[in-house]
Amino acid sequence: MNQALLPLLLVAVLAIPLILGSRRQKKMVAQQQELQNSLAVGDRVMTTSGLYGTVSDISDDATIGIEIAPGVETSWLRQAVREKVGPDMEDDADDETVEDSDEAVEATEVSGSTAQVAPPLDHKK
Repeated sequence: MNQALLPLLLVAVLAIPLILGSRRQKKMVAQQQELQNSLAVGDRVMTTSGLYGTVSDISDDATIGIEIAPGVETSWLRQAVREKVGPDMEDDADDETVEDSDEAVEATEVSGSTAQVAPPLDHKK
């Protein structure tokens, strides 16, 4: 009886983590499919490559249109959408940028120097 119990325990110890892991993975896949099916025009999203944009077209089942800048629309697979992000993230980032640029303007005004831009290089081919 002890000889049969050891292999049975070994199988149980190896099988339980596999079963729990597969359940977790199925749950994550279901959540991702739910996200992709719930996309609507105007949603702020982040793609798997880290690109932020606003959903502008959902007419196709396989692809969506994402506006990444005013007037710039790109086409992406629905599976490339990683998550929905709130509009407040962009607003916070804009506020920080405005504050930083204000400080930069003040710093240049105090020092009295102005930035100069070099002319473009002329590549002769």
